[in-house]
Amino acid sequence: MNIFATLGRYSLATFQEVGKVAIFAAKGFKSCFCPPFYFKEIFRHMVTVGFYSLPIVALTAMFAGMIIALQTYVGFTRFNAEGAVATVVLICITRELAPVFAGLMVTGRVGSGIAAEIGSMRVSDQIDALITLGVDTFKFLVAPRMIAAVIMMPFLVFIADIIGVMGGFLISTTVLDFSVGSYLSQTVQNLEAIDVISGLVKASFFGFCMAVFGCYHGFYSDLGAKGVGNATTSAVVASSIGVLALDYLLTAVFFGK
Repeated sequence: MNIFATLGRYSLATFQEVGKVAIFAAKGFKSCFCPPFYFKEIFRHMVTVGFYSLPIVALTAMFAGMIIALQTYVGFTRFNAEGAVATVVLICITRELAPVFAGLMVTGRVGSGIAAEIGSMRVSDQIDALITLGVDTFKFLVAPRMIAAVIMMPFLVFIADIIGVMGGFLISTTVLDFSVGSYLSQTVQNLEAIDVISGLVKASFFGFCMAVFGCYHGFYSDLGAKGVGNATTSAVVASSIGVLALDYLLTAVFFGK
């Protein structure tokens, strides 16, 4: 019976945590549409999420495109289907790799920073000071980060789409001896709006997920340096799992039967 009691405690704790996250996300989402709006904070976080994350996202997308081109070429040569490399690179980058890799990279870079920053504010009683001054902490701390992540993630993914496809193009034309004209024409012919749009929609959801978990774990961080460290780790792990889970759900919505 001790085993069942332990499973029951963990199950109840899990459902309780899920409920707290859902309530926190709903309250944060509502705060995004209620004044006052702290535009200076929103712009600051837009720069952090978008501009400062651009190099790592671009580099990841470039290597992803190169790897997909090499792997698909090696696999398709077994079936004499090398001509489909451009199409596969295009679809893989725009539908999956660009949004997922961008979501994971931004989660590791920005999500951890959000959790550490808000967690440090919790430890140093800055959040309590804001409440004492009559500042709505959700509107000042959570809403700007959510808005910035939702707005900037699609821009990052759009740039990652371009750079990832370019990476596959460079490898295909310089290493795999593809014709430049035929590769470009095949890429343009097989480019569909739904492929790009689905990736951009995923990016917005990934940004919201990253902001929610980063703010949540920082907001309820335990006291001390260890508490902030645990909050940062939990935020990155939860956001990464959330990105992958949302990727499956949105893929099923866009391309499921």
